[in-house]
Amino acid sequence: MKITDVKVWLVEGVKYNWTFLKIYTDEGITGVGEATNWPGSQIVEAAAKELGKRIIGLDPMRIDFIWTKLYRDLNWVGPYGASMCAISGIDMALLDLKGKALGVPVYDLLGGAFRTKIQLYANYWFTKGGHNSDDYASQALEVKAAGFTGLKFDPFAHTNYFYGEDLDTSLSLSKSEQNRAFEVSKAVREAVGEDMDIMIETHAMLNFKVAITMAKRLASLDITWYEEPAGPENPNTLKALRERIDPNVSICVGERHYTRHGIRPILERHICDVIMPDITRCGGPSEMKRMATMAEAYNVLIAPHNPNGPLSTLASGHVCATIPNFFRQEFIFKDAPWRDSVISHPLDIKNGQLILSKRPGLGVDLIEEEMEKHPGVRENKEGFYI
Repeated sequence: MKITDVKVWLVEGVKYNWTFLKIYTDEGITGVGEATNWPGSQIVEAAAKELGKRIIGLDPMRIDFIWTKLYRDLNWVGPYGASMCAISGIDMALLDLKGKALGVPVYDLLGGAFRTKIQLYANYWFTKGGHNSDDYASQALEVKAAGFTGLKFDPFAHTNYFYGEDLDTSLSLSKSEQNRAFEVSKAVREAVGEDMDIMIETHAMLNFKVAITMAKRLASLDITWYEEPAGPENPNTLKALRERIDPNVSICVGERHYTRHGIRPILERHICDVIMPDITRCGGPSEMKRMATMAEAYNVLIAPHNPNGPLSTLASGHVCATIPNFFRQEFIFKDAPWRDSVISHPLDIKNGQLILSKRPGLGVDLIEEEMEKHPGVRENKEGFYI
């Protein structure tokens, strides 16, 4: 069997574009994958097209060989970023293709399932109302009513992730902003009760002093984790934060730590309790499984980052099915209304869990005519990250 073509689509998502791809072979078997990242989705799209050309003529069953070839060939432009997103999507599509060729789900290719019901936590549930306690609390109750037992949010009013727009230049918060962040977090805790897992997101947009101050205040709310209190550039900064933050507050990082090589210094320094690789960034399902095995050696849990499209949700779920150190998987609670129409079978979500099927590969195909009804956003659009 040989790869004959790779096709790439940019599809509008709920707040940024999804990047989908499909690998074709001379035997008619195909595989689908996702390489979503943002902002700069058109850069990722171009990378996926370029790397797609580089695998034509190769045997799609040699998944690890293709991964290593692309990683080493593209290392000169940097081992992370857009090229790694493209590798991630290709790896996902190759596993889907191989599963379909062999008639088995991807989780069987990755070692077999510990579970096929994947516990989710909700993100992107706070989409209306103002930055106040009542609006946060009422929408958190919607999450609980839907059967979810975990939710995540950024209480610090980071409504724009572009530096220089809505951010203090020193990544600080005024006293009133700090108080508001605590009050809305407290309102969520009081609304959902003590049994709900609450994850606090910072987007690495707090300076060292404020990050520590808020961690100390939020500890009283029994938060499940404190996410990205510092960026991925310097693990020693994260270690210093770990040493200053209440030990009862777990730290979660990893959405911007690409590949097993990126998480190694985090694990070696014992910085976090939970790591959150993103399957469309970190190297795809094959690499996420390798990262999970590394994390297991350090007794660290895995909770995949997943504010992406439906293939990312499914592929992450297939990896989570196969690992002993799984905690939760992220899920976009209020997604684009066409999410399930661009795939051949809708996501099966029940009581806050993703139910994996026994269908071969990822269990779905992409519906081209539906994707083309929702083309990617290529010009500036308010509230959208192109």
